[in-house]
Amino acid sequence: MRESRSPHILNTSANLLGLCFIVLTSIKVSKMQDVTLIDETTALAIVLFMASCMLSFISMGKSLGSSRKLEKAADIIFLSGLVVLFLTTMMITFNVIK
Repeated sequence: MRESRSPHILNTSANLLGLCFIVLTSIKVSKMQDVTLIDETTALAIVLFMASCMLSFISMGKSLGSSRKLEKAADIIFLSGLVVLFLTTMMITFNVIK
């Protein structure tokens, strides 16, 4: 029988959600110039990780068939959040280097 990934997705998404809030707060506190795109991508990552958290949490209480569908959706959204977080990190890095 296949082991569920939902608890792992939930745990990691929640941690990265907290990291995104820290990044957003740090950007606001440091008053970086030209950060509108960085703010927007960080906010997008927050939305994606929150959606991944909710879908993985809901999938843990569902039947096997619907649980797998929700888990797969959470997995795809989580991967999208990772890509957005990576792009945000690169934008912050290049903005600091300038």
